[in-house]
Amino acid sequence: MKPLWLLYRPDLLATLRLSYPIVIGQLGVVLMGVVSNVMVGPLGAAALGAVGIANSIFFVVAILGIGTLSVVAPMVANANGAGDWYRCKQLFRDGVFIGLGTGTGLVLVIGLLANSFGVFRQTAEITVLAREYLLISGVSIVPLLVFVAAKQFGDGLSHTRIAMYITLAGLGVNVLSNWLLIHGHWGFPALGVRGSALSVLIARVGMAALILAYVSRAGVFKPYWRALPRPGQPKHLFSRIIRLGLPSGLQYFFEIAAFTVAIVVVGWLGKYPLAAHEIAISLASITYMMASGLAAAGSIRVGEATGRGNQAGVVRAGTVAFALTAFFMAGCCGLFLIATEPLVRLYIQDPRVTEIAVSLVVIAGFFQLSDGIQVVGLGVLRGIADVNIPTVITLFAYWIIGLPLGYLLAFRFGLNAPGIWIGLSVGLTVSAVLLTLRFYRLSAPARTRRPRPEKSLTG
Repeated sequence: MKPLWLLYRPDLLATLRLSYPIVIGQLGVVLMGVVSNVMVGPLGAAALGAVGIANSIFFVVAILGIGTLSVVAPMVANANGAGDWYRCKQLFRDGVFIGLGTGTGLVLVIGLLANSFGVFRQTAEITVLAREYLLISGVSIVPLLVFVAAKQFGDGLSHTRIAMYITLAGLGVNVLSNWLLIHGHWGFPALGVRGSALSVLIARVGMAALILAYVSRAGVFKPYWRALPRPGQPKHLFSRIIRLGLPSGLQYFFEIAAFTVAIVVVGWLGKYPLAAHEIAISLASITYMMASGLAAAGSIRVGEATGRGNQAGVVRAGTVAFALTAFFMAGCCGLFLIATEPLVRLYIQDPRVTEIAVSLVVIAGFFQLSDGIQVVGLGVLRGIADVNIPTVITLFAYWIIGLPLGYLLAFRFGLNAPGIWIGLSVGLTVSAVLLTLRFYRLSAPARTRRPRPEKSLTG
């Protein structure tokens, strides 16, 4: 019998090779929001709060599309593991069309929210700035979802670096555009918050164009374009992607929406708590997106093992993803606790904001441990096509436990913004425990049943 280390070593190395480009790419995506926050910070607490809440509303809408498309990578990995290259091509084509259609619909939703921004009960100054930012940046949801669809195809085939390079290039364009358009350099107009929104739109259009050009022309993908259908194969996989993807989209939605509601509630406490909350959530989002990259790698590895019918490989792939994420998040927790104030001062120098933000970043240091585990739980369960019960778990953890508890602690017990964060931390912990237990219950070889045809990743 092999020692435990030798048994898991190939899975560990394979997951690290697969995940680091995804992690860097995911980090680049969230850093666009961080860059916007940092670069509008000198404009004051109102601008920082407005951009933060607008970005949060954008992502709570966009996450429905991003989450729906998140099943494409494990579906591609599963089909590739089974040697079905034509189905991989179908998944790319149908994924891009779903991204275009869903993105167009979600732009309309964002427009309605922007024009009804008063319902969020923010201050007049924040409302004006946030509405302007949201109307412009909201258009970028279409190229964002097209990019995600193409990225999922490449990730599912374990070609993850190109999306990483394109994302980093997009981040560079975003930084330069922000510098030019927020404060007005090299003869460009000083557009303030509006300039930051335009920068995001420019970067995402460029990212979508680059990845589509690469995937359609690169030699590594040509065998998939030449693949022919097998007898009896369906012409389209729209319904299968939607059936598996929509619950995944709702999983992300319930979590991101809970945090967005928390932002709105914190805004009731004033612009200084809101700005402090935005700093803390911005820092936590960086580590979360890196953990979600490990979760994506875990879902791909689990999907590949499922396609090969290797149940022991499913368990090992999931276990490695959990272990890597726990190790990484523990290190980030230590960093948040050691360098709390310097991290906060990267965003703003206002002592009224800094004092509140420091207390929130300390809490964020601990809650990201649970946040990382729960996002990996969702990812590895997605790899075995288990999406419905995890959706119920996220709804229960965030909306039945996390938000109500946070509201009680903030307003009934007088803890203010820290109370909301404590409540969310409890919800994340409940989600992490339940999702982890479910993965091991379903994947244990002695208990595993073959998935029903309508629930399999490839059909």
